[in-house]
Amino acid sequence: MIRPMTADDIGYIQQIAHVTWNDTYAGIIPEDIQTTFINRSYSDAMMMKRMEKTHMLVAECEQGTPVGFLNFTRKDEDGDSELTAMYILPSYQQSGYGKQLFDLTIKMLDGAKQLFVYVDSRNAVGRAFYEKQGFELLEVFEETFEGYPVETAQYVYYIREPALTY
Repeated sequence: MIRPMTADDIGYIQQIAHVTWNDTYAGIIPEDIQTTFINRSYSDAMMMKRMEKTHMLVAECEQGTPVGFLNFTRKDEDGDSELTAMYILPSYQQSGYGKQLFDLTIKMLDGAKQLFVYVDSRNAVGRAFYEKQGFELLEVFEETFEGYPVETAQYVYYIREPALTY
């Protein structure tokens, strides 16, 4: 089941972010940098701010336990939005939760034109997922992440207007 996040989910979201980051970025981004980022970006205060200012969706397994989440910005005046975070616990990846989260995001972005996502270029699993959903690669560029050099891939998903039926 996919649903909006509540304050009761904060501990689950923090755990999902930590486990997924360690699994995804092992050997790519040093663990101390991962920990610094996760602790700051997923603190209780930041989670409350995310719920207030953006959209947070939670994927629950059959037992009702959160196993993943997706965070995206509200569409701006140009019709753009950014998918800022999407994590599924490794043991639940390739079970359809990511697709369900993404599909609901597109529905919620009614009237938006494009959805952007930025992903480490070495995150092969993430890149493959986004490409499978129809995201198009715009560019790959170098930047620093928490003081560590990385290559970031920027993708865009063009949101199509539903066809009119007569």
